Formats: sequence, structure tokens, C-alpha cells
Amino acid sequence: MHPGTALGVGLLLVAACRDAASPHLDLVFRQVSTGETASCGVTAGGDAYCWGYNGFGQLGIGSMTGPELCAGKFPCSTRPAAVSGGLTFTNVSAGLNSDACGVTTAGAAYCWGNNYIGQSGSGDTLTSSRPVAVSGGLIFAVVRPGARHTCGLTTSGAAYCWGLNHRGQLGTGDTMSSYVPVAVSGGLRLASLSVGLDDACGVTPGGAAYCWGHNAWGELGNGTNTNSWTPALVLGGLRFAVVSTGLLHTCGVTTGGAAYCWGSNFAGELGTGAYSDTSFSNTPVAVAGGLTFTTISAGWSYTCGVTTQGAAYCWGWDAFGQGGLGGFGYSTPTPMAVVGALVFATVSAGEYNTCGVATDGAAYCWGFNSNGDLGDGSTQFSPVPVRVTGP
Repeated sequence: MHPGTALGVGLLLVAACRDAASPHLDLVFRQVSTGETASCGVTAGGDAYCWGYNGFGQLGIGSMTGPELCAGKFPCSTRPAAVSGGLTFTNVSAGLNSDACGVTTAGAAYCWGNNYIGQSGSGDTLTSSRPVAVSGGLIFAVVRPGARHTCGLTTSGAAYCWGLNHRGQLGTGDTMSSYVPVAVSGGLRLASLSVGLDDACGVTPGGAAYCWGHNAWGELGNGTNTNSWTPALVLGGLRFAVVSTGLLHTCGVTTGGAAYCWGSNFAGELGTGAYSDTSFSNTPVAVAGGLTFTTISAGWSYTCGVTTQGAAYCWGWDAFGQGGLGGFGYSTPTPMAVVGALVFATVSAGEYNTCGVATDGAAYCWGFNSNGDLGDGSTQFSPVPVRVTGP
């Protein structure tokens, strides 16, 4: 069945009845990141919390067994659980393969969870349910885990990557994997960084976007479908404020607030108003609708963004309600407003669910929830935003 076909639609008014008498203290978040199986966030005070599936220790709580069991057998937490270690973070990022990383206020990088190919950067392949320091003593601004590799940006703007490198996703000019950080070739200084399935992209202070790694669907935006082992300039002459990599597509917001996407368009994730099982674009194409965005997040075959008015919009695959459009089973090739009229500062698109932080610091999630992915204390799916509750 085509992804645009309804599989069973209906607005579920679930948010109002969840935890009506909850004794939990709601957290105030600075930032939230949604990954494959879990989400993580940092509070205004720098405390890190994660929620969702914990089979690989990706919640960072010091255990792979709980604190709850979802579906009767899967270790999970349906509410935010504190990351162990007493570290104070500036940002955290949930990965695409049951892992997560964060950067402390001192610029030290830590990762936890799945590490079978060295994506934690600790010099080994030992999975840890507690934060472990990334080797090398570098001072980072951000660290972003992808699916099988991780990249970080130092405070000076230098990019480093580690983990699997079979498609050149480390950007080192070869395909040699590394268990520790290695410098991305080219000597670029970047202002922001995003890491996807087997690729990565960054934006220079001048607004030029560069991408490297896997490119079968044109997700590098350089006009080809050939993998690139070094950073390749995204074509089109656009000046970007931010770029976000997803499963097989990439999107960015220009300095003027216009949204562009490139790569796979199977479910309408490019937002151009059309989609096809075989369509793609290997150069940036404008997102339809004429909206002005402040930020954008590319997920697994869908995309979400926040406008200058703080409204969240999503487009692409929406089988589990991850688009926040009020129903299940839709895919839309054009941006549609997330239900609820909340005013967002940021949004993060994951695999089957999405989370965002409102301007008052409240976190909301929507979509898939079998493992407590929404952080609201339940395992009930929701196609509308529900508030992430306190621990």
C-alpha cells in the first residue's frame, strides 16, 4: 500500500486524560533529542534525562534492565530517567542505533549505549549503560551519534568522527573505521553539525553546507549519487543557517528562513508536494508552502520544522502518528501543522516518534510509544503532542 493511503484515521484526544492527577514534577528542558528507540533531554540546570527502550543501556541509567518492562518483557522507562554519573551537560543527542552522547559544561564528550562498532569513541567496542568518556581529550561543543558512527564539533569548529566507515561517513578520505575520534578531511571550520544513517553534514560560519558519506539517494546534495569520503559542497549557492540529516534525506533552513531538502522522497519527506517510490533529488529543492522556518529536523522518511511564529509542521511518513497531524496511516508530501497550537522553540524528528520543546521549556512528544517513547508515563500511541512528565 502506498504511504499516502490512510490505514485508519481518527483524532485521539488522549493528551487531556493522561496523568490528570499525576504527582510527578514536570521538568523544564533546554533541549530534547529523539533517536531510534529512545529520547534524551537536558534540563535548564544541565541535568540529562532519557526515556524509552533500554535494551542496550541507551538511557544511561547504569542498568540495561528497566526500571520498567514494556510489553511485559522489554526494559524501558515510560518517564524521563536521570542519566547516571552526576555530570552537568550543555546538550545531549539520542542516536539512530540505541545509543546517545552528550557534552558537559566543560566540553568533555560522553557516550553510552550500543557500541558494537566503536561509535562511543572510547577506544573499544564495549557497550555501557553509563556515560563513558570519548577518547582524545578534545573540547567539544556538540556530539551527534548516527546509526553506526558518531561525529563531534570542537569549540574551535573542527569536525571529528569515529565508528564505522564503510561508506566514507567519517569524512577522512578513506574507509578505515576508527574506535577513537579522527579529524574530518579538508580543514573546514563548521558552525553546526548533523549526523544521519551513514552520512554527516555541517554548515560553515558563512552558510555553506558540506556533506560526506553515503549518497545512493543523493542525500549529500552534491549533484551525484556517489558516496563521498570527504566533505562535498551542497550545490545551489544557498546560504544555510542549519542542516539536518535523516535516514536517506537531508534538509536545511537558509539564513532567510526558507526550507530546502534533498535525497530520498519515498514518503514525501522532501516536502515538494509530490512523492514516489523511486523519486529522489541529489540537489536541494524548495519545500512547498512558503513557510519561514527557524529550525528543521530530518527523521526516518519524514521531516519536521518550527516556523518563526513557533508553529511546528511535519511532512512525509506518518504511519505511527509521528507527524502529529491527529491520525495514523497518512503520508503527506507538503508541510502540515502539528495539532495543538503549541508554541515550540525546537523539534526533533526520530524514527517513529517526534519530540519538541515549547518556549516555556515543557517537552512534548507524539507518535510511536510501545516502549515509553513519549515519556508521558504510558505506552499508548498518540498522533497529537503529549507532555513529557517528570520522573
